[in-house]
Amino acid sequence: MDHPRPHARIRGRLLSTLTAAALAATGLTAVSAATARAADVDLARNGGFESSLDGWTCSAGTGRTVNSPVHSGSSSLQATPTAGDNAQCTQTVTVKPDSAYTLSGYVRGSYVYLGASGTGTTDVSTWTQSAPDWQQLTTSFRTGPATTKVTIYTHGWYGTPAYNADDLTLIGPGGGTPAPPTAPTGLTAGAVTSSSVALSWTAVPGATSYAIYANGTKSLTATGTSVTVTGLTPATAYGFQVAAVNDAGESAKSATVTATTAQGSGGTGSSDLPTHALVGYLHASFANGAGYTRLADVPDSWDVIDLAFGEPTSTTSGDIRFNRCPVTECPTVESDADFKAAIKAKQAAGKKVLISIGGQNGQVQLTTTAARDTFVSSVSKIIDDYGLDGLDVDFEGHSLSLDTADTDFKNPTTPVIVNLISALKTLKAKYGAKFVLSMAPETFFVQNGYQFYGTGKWGGQDPRCGAYLPVIHALRDDLTLLHVQDYNSGPIMGLDNQYHSMGGADFHIAMTDMLLTGFPVAGDPNNVFPPLRPDQIAIGMPASTNAGNGYVSPAEVTKALDCLTKKTNCGGYPTHGTWPALRGLMTWSVNWDRFNSWEFQKNFDAYFG
Repeated sequence: MDHPRPHARIRGRLLSTLTAAALAATGLTAVSAATARAADVDLARNGGFESSLDGWTCSAGTGRTVNSPVHSGSSSLQATPTAGDNAQCTQTVTVKPDSAYTLSGYVRGSYVYLGASGTGTTDVSTWTQSAPDWQQLTTSFRTGPATTKVTIYTHGWYGTPAYNADDLTLIGPGGGTPAPPTAPTGLTAGAVTSSSVALSWTAVPGATSYAIYANGTKSLTATGTSVTVTGLTPATAYGFQVAAVNDAGESAKSATVTATTAQGSGGTGSSDLPTHALVGYLHASFANGAGYTRLADVPDSWDVIDLAFGEPTSTTSGDIRFNRCPVTECPTVESDADFKAAIKAKQAAGKKVLISIGGQNGQVQLTTTAARDTFVSSVSKIIDDYGLDGLDVDFEGHSLSLDTADTDFKNPTTPVIVNLISALKTLKAKYGAKFVLSMAPETFFVQNGYQFYGTGKWGGQDPRCGAYLPVIHALRDDLTLLHVQDYNSGPIMGLDNQYHSMGGADFHIAMTDMLLTGFPVAGDPNNVFPPLRPDQIAIGMPASTNAGNGYVSPAEVTKALDCLTKKTNCGGYPTHGTWPALRGLMTWSVNWDRFNSWEFQKNFDAYFG
């Protein structure tokens, strides 16, 4: 190590002394560089992602935290771009006008960006083409003379693999902490239906959004001063409050306003189902490895029996026919007279027998109003001929998809969607409150809508993504049962922003929680699919390993029921409520359960008694 020369040390001390003396003579005090920037702080909230995604908003649910790799600490951000989304994660930060800031962070991956927008001067960004290991990105900017907020962000690039980010910082003078808004006033209830209440209130200065509470539980958020709360139980009194929100938090809640929902016309459990119901599909028009089962031989444990399947004469005709299994294929098939007698016997015992339309091979596309009308008349004929209790809609494959411009599930415009909604409403009105209407969509058409809806704002997505959501939403007051097929499914992202796969209780818990909690469609917090009532939900599972991919053992079925109805035995998924009124279970199929020694039925009976 080099030693400083003596005369250099003396010269340095002399210069310091003279400088201090000169400053003192003018009444000034020497200030170090560190002291001069003592007001600079790190304004990024949770930049190390140690508190999950707190403070951050990631597009379309693409982001999550992971434990490996990390730059420091125990977590980092991992976000996965798609063909139509660059997986951007943002945070809005309060800053001071006309001030300098430095944005920095560590990233891994290909084409990873770090930047700031809304600076009031020149927005900035920096990026790396390839970072196989952690690489620091840094950029700086100066805020405009009136700028009090900027948005910092990181993102990948369309169609590239997942990227990671960690230890993001925004260094500069603090912008001060705003006070929460005052509590809203003037809260009033407007139009009331069996499942919704319209609310309005007076605007609060400084509020950026409002939180709406129903019976003390946060129900949704709004940016305006009016909202309609949906997904409510008919003939039920609710107390509503509103809180104003800004960066400093929520205000105190407003005074409570009460409203009682109207008596429902058919979505209130008026179909006389038991508190907990077992639903099964009966192979009535075909045979397979499970063998044919006569309707009269179906045990009394089965509360709803869906006759599979009614199918169209062609994909777009709307003309549905129910052709019972021929003797050549099903040697033990009963006569039409015996079949109809079995239907009446089941009904006399309090069971419901429905015609299920569609299935894997029965593609139904109501592309025209003529097809819609034919659908109504042909389905009515089947119901009348056999004296059935209702209809199950099991549209799969390419039956439902969304046009490119159809982006709002609350106001669909695609003909196959609009015509199906109209047809189902017509059938419900024709047969009245006792008419049982159920649906059995696949996860791709429902829960997948949390991430993707239709072709997406950039195009390129499968137009079937979330395509059942507008149908379910439009019929929610008329819908008796929704039993999504939690099988033959790929991984689906849950409300914890983690992907869940078939094969255990976790998948059923996460998928059902989404239906009972509601979720932002395509990640848009201003476009939320409202929760359904628990008495409308049955969990769809395969009866055996032969019946479909995603079979789970009775022990896993019990875990799922425990978690959802009792909030015990939940494992790692954090549910958003407890629903003891969950209607029950659905399985494909009665035939496969018989083939498997009635394992599914026995487990249901043991659980619900």
